[in-house]
Amino acid sequence: MVKNSYRVLAINPGSTSTKIGVFDNDECVFKVSIDHSLEELQAFKEISDQREFRLETVLNALKENNIAIESIDAFSGRGGSLECCEGGSYLINDLMYEDAKSMRIVKHPSALGIVIAYELGHKYQKPSFCVNPPDVDEFNIEARITGIPGIYRESRIHALNQKEIAIRYAKKIDSEYENLNLIICHAGGGISIAAHNHGKMIDCNDIINGDGPMAPTRSGFVPAKPLISLCFSGKLSEKEIKALINKNGGIIAHLGTDDIKEVNEMIKSGNKKAKIIYDAMIYQIAKQIGAMYVALKCNCSAIILTGGIANDAYYVKKLSNYIKKLAKIEVMAGEFELEALASGAIRVLTNQEKAKVYTSKPVFKGLEEL
Repeated sequence: MVKNSYRVLAINPGSTSTKIGVFDNDECVFKVSIDHSLEELQAFKEISDQREFRLETVLNALKENNIAIESIDAFSGRGGSLECCEGGSYLINDLMYEDAKSMRIVKHPSALGIVIAYELGHKYQKPSFCVNPPDVDEFNIEARITGIPGIYRESRIHALNQKEIAIRYAKKIDSEYENLNLIICHAGGGISIAAHNHGKMIDCNDIINGDGPMAPTRSGFVPAKPLISLCFSGKLSEKEIKALINKNGGIIAHLGTDDIKEVNEMIKSGNKKAKIIYDAMIYQIAKQIGAMYVALKCNCSAIILTGGIANDAYYVKKLSNYIKKLAKIEVMAGEFELEALASGAIRVLTNQEKAKVYTSKPVFKGLEEL
């Protein structure tokens, strides 16, 4: 029998923090982000070894705030290290649990969200969910192809926040996500700009492998031949070059900071280089939005700016000057990942959405499989 209210515990382990939220339907009862020191994390040889530490972090936070674990109706974990899959809300099954636990695909703490949610659900006999994990892949076949056979563009997107923003915007205008064409630009440490075609993210820049605009901590697209020359120059190791692509590149490589507030202070103090670099990033974002506009065949209901950088008035104004003739611009700053984890679970619990089944079989295996 469907209840009127469900309490969901949302768990989002990040690289240096664990975010936790308790929601009674759409109402946030409790939310916290617990930072972990470098010393704490260095005590673990592998990321997967952090499981018990992260679980204790969750349980201690609930206990300190007088929230009984028995009051939770469902657990929802962030997810990751899965085979590429469709978007939606998944009941965590054994296959999903084993893939996340092994981290055989991608080694990242977010995968521990699935592990912890599944183990808590199993212990307390409650359902456990994973909602729009980073592995969501809904690309059109044309979006996958590159000029080198066997190398394909991959769907690496802020899928959780992208989908949540789309659903919230649709509700705001009294519509359905599946009825809209949207371009959503999530701008934070990484920047993902996706074309949403009637409920599917049919194309986006790859935020892990060096695609699209540069970001505060990522290089974005870099011309291939100079990058190849750098790889063979002996100046940097393979690990260091990969870090330039998705950890130490972009704004931080140019200016020594990934904090946009600090960049704005540099600009205000007359730092010409800071302005050029920031303006270049915004320019590149505008070009990527234009590419997604074409992916939607120039039929776009709205362009939505989200993520932490969307709080910056300079960014919004300058970017809007490039793209304002394409479609209506909507600003929905910040990220809503905990809310998205909870709402996805609640949609299934209240029969608004059917739970997806994870198969551990990728939705795309290459042209050779066609």
